[in-house]
Parts: sequence; structure tokens; C-alpha cells
Amino acid sequence: MNYVTITRRFEFSASHRYYRNEWSPAKNTEIFGLCALPNGHGHNYVLEVSVADRPNPTTGMVINLVDLKLIVDKVLEEFDHKNLNLDTSYFTDRIPTTENLVTVLWDLISTQLLDAKLHHLRLYETDDLFVDYYGEHS
Repeated sequence: MNYVTITRRFEFSASHRYYRNEWSPAKNTEIFGLCALPNGHGHNYVLEVSVADRPNPTTGMVINLVDLKLIVDKVLEEFDHKNLNLDTSYFTDRIPTTENLVTVLWDLISTQLLDAKLHHLRLYETDDLFVDYYGEHS
């Protein structure tokens, strides 16, 4: 039986600020630009979650999409309408860039999948800016 990838799209909103405390405000602004502003800024993120496996011979599905939705919605509850710097514990020692956020989401989602393998995440920060992640071993 063939290996198949299925993708589902999710949306959430969050704010963040890029800032390193050990740098001066001037250096933060030089490196991070407007992302270093004291109040931060927000995005309406779009997350595409791709799961891959051989379809189950009984159901014909790689994963039950209802189950996938429940898993991802539960993970995204931690981030939706939150300040990533202040309201989550994932960015106390790293900057909440899109690159770092997608790796956190991978870790949280992949540990919840029992019957299929997380293949790929694509996280859109804006319509024309996204990050692709295939896990550590890709």
C-alpha cells in the first residue's frame, strides 16, 4: 500500500516581541527592528499540519481528521490569543521567532500522535512569510 500525506490547516492569533535582555535597546532595535518595540505585535498565524503513513486498510485513512483536529486544537489553546513571551513558558530562554515557534509546535503535536507520523509543519506568520519544518532528523 502507498505512503500518503494528508494536511489540515489551523489558525490562531498570538503576539510576541523579539528582545535580548543582555543587549541594549539600541542593539535590539538594530537587529530586530520593529519586532523589538516594547509592546510587541501580533499575527494571525496559519498552521498546516501534514501527517504521513500508509492508509489503514480498514478505514482507508492515514489518520482520523477529527482526532487530528482535537490534538492540534488542544495544543494551540496554549498559544491562541496569548503573548508568546509572557503567557507561555516556551520562550523564557529563546526568542519567539516563527522558526522557534514551529519547532515548539512540532514537539507538542508529534508526541500526541499515536497512529501516524507527523511529516511536516508549515507555519505562516503572514500571507507571504512562512517556515517549513520536517523535524530534527529531516
